[in-house]
Amino acid sequence: MTTHARLLILCFLPCLAPLHADDPSVFGEKFPKLDGMATGEWWKVAKPVDKPRKGRKPKKIIDMDVPREDVVAFAVYTHDKGVLKLSAQLYPLKPDEPKVARLEFKNGGAWKEAASIPVTFPGWSAHFRIENWDNTQSVPYRVRHGEKAMFEGLIRKDPVDKDVIVVANMSCNSSRTPGQRPLIVKNLLAHDPDLLFFAGDQTYHHTQHTAGWLEFGLQFRDVLKDRPTITIPDDHDVGQANLWGQEGKQAETPAGPAGGYFYPPKYVNMVQRQQTWHLPDACDPSPIKRGITVYFTNLRVGGIDFAILEDRKFKTGPKGTIPKMGPRPDHINDPKYDRKAVDVDGLQLLGDRQLKFLHEWGQDWTGADMKCALSQTAFCGAVHIHGSPTNRLLADLDSNAWPQTGRNKALTEIRRAWAPHLCGDQHLGVSVKHGIDAFRDGPYAFTSPALINTIYGRWWHPEDEKAGPHAVKDSPLPWTGDYLDGLGNRITMLAYANPEDRSDEKKRADGYGIVRFKKSTREVTFECYKRFTDVSKDRDAQFPGWPITFKMARNDGRKVFGHLPAVQLEGVAKPVVQVIEDKTGEILYTVRAPGKSFRPRVYAPGTYTVKAGKDKPDTTVHKGVKAEPGEKAK
Repeated sequence: MTTHARLLILCFLPCLAPLHADDPSVFGEKFPKLDGMATGEWWKVAKPVDKPRKGRKPKKIIDMDVPREDVVAFAVYTHDKGVLKLSAQLYPLKPDEPKVARLEFKNGGAWKEAASIPVTFPGWSAHFRIENWDNTQSVPYRVRHGEKAMFEGLIRKDPVDKDVIVVANMSCNSSRTPGQRPLIVKNLLAHDPDLLFFAGDQTYHHTQHTAGWLEFGLQFRDVLKDRPTITIPDDHDVGQANLWGQEGKQAETPAGPAGGYFYPPKYVNMVQRQQTWHLPDACDPSPIKRGITVYFTNLRVGGIDFAILEDRKFKTGPKGTIPKMGPRPDHINDPKYDRKAVDVDGLQLLGDRQLKFLHEWGQDWTGADMKCALSQTAFCGAVHIHGSPTNRLLADLDSNAWPQTGRNKALTEIRRAWAPHLCGDQHLGVSVKHGIDAFRDGPYAFTSPALINTIYGRWWHPEDEKAGPHAVKDSPLPWTGDYLDGLGNRITMLAYANPEDRSDEKKRADGYGIVRFKKSTREVTFECYKRFTDVSKDRDAQFPGWPITFKMARNDGRKVFGHLPAVQLEGVAKPVVQVIEDKTGEILYTVRAPGKSFRPRVYAPGTYTVKAGKDKPDTTVHKGVKAEPGEKAK
């Protein structure tokens, strides 16, 4: 047993006493049945139960009282910077059962125990941290409980030797469609992604997260078990209809427009622990208000550096902070409203801490050839119709389109690293190119369609039914090109996957995204797949308008004025190059050069400072140099 594992046992032992579902010491007297399928005498309510719901079919939740050899349900892991972090999810344990899980690795044909730690309550998750991890080898693992229960998988080596790194981009796994996801899992295994990214709403069982998280794990464990996985909770995961976290204040209602978290911090932290403990350690771990934890961080897989953001946690709620301009505080229907009236001083989106993280992440290219930003939702309102085909909405504040100033600050930092953005949440598959100060001057972005789109349909459907300027040439879609969203943000629509008929399960536009990062050519490809297709057989498995391929450098779409003298560092094959505008002191971008020699581009006349280094720009190469206008870089 490692010293770290012994310390974990000492820390968590007080949490292991069995508690009853009506015991106020679990989540407080106000919520005696919160997560009740996994607390107290859970075995008395463990069978799937029908819950009557007005106008809807009853919701069914999984059987929690499984054969004891099956109590280790699934596991998720990541490894980076020499640390393997693995979270195993167990079914609830009975009072007379051991509350310890064990992690074993297979070496030379024999299994050897690496750690034994307590199962954490509430939540019944077990968390293993192995330091000095060798990521150059693939290692079989298994998590065990008692004599018979176990879950097996493979810790994959870091695929740095692969030219194309494949990421699956997914979100919105509707709990109204229970049961397994066999075709999705079959397709994912066919794609064989190097990284799984679940952007949020892994479960919609608002007050029963442990049961919902177990349901999700059972659906996807055959693909989760042997590749790194990023899961980040969104609003429904923490039991809310919408979430403006506002640094952890107490929310008035689960609808949340006044900001904050509605359910107790202990419940929120349980959700975050189950879904995010296995991510690399938080870059700035200080909790927010009421002790709610944070997890924003970065993960490198195969030479691609992913920033993992929490775009709900610090965001200001609209109620009481801006004028009400629709039927709800977060909806705007007045076409004459002043867009500046909702972008007032003091509103937060990512918050100062995450902007600082993004700024620093963009300048550190250790172990990275390319970068990518990940978050729950989109930095634009690429939706016109919400819920039903007749419900047109001008602007929805439950996205990163608002507040606009915060949106532009975030995109500016992402652009500095020439990184695309991946997200989910919107229930509509969309690819756009953002504009910050001008159309198309920002990064590309891909919002995955809902995995299971039974909750809330959305459509891209301009009211005038006209394509915008700079429409995609030869696109099969009628409404591409430059548009302003309902908050005045500039976007260039590249592709969208509208539902055809929400009454037909196979025409709701369910699906998922695949993103390919090709390091040799610095190209990124977005692919958008339909749920009810077999990618090994169907030629039209993708939605019309995809795939979309672009060069990494095009994530910075500012108009090039000219180029600076070449940068070359002795002994460095692909230096990291940073360009700073002398007049403003602004970092224009920091990127890894594609080759030994690199001519930096600039976007205006003036003088510039250029820094470079092996992994960070720690050496000044040029100072006060002027651009040569109109010349192409070599």
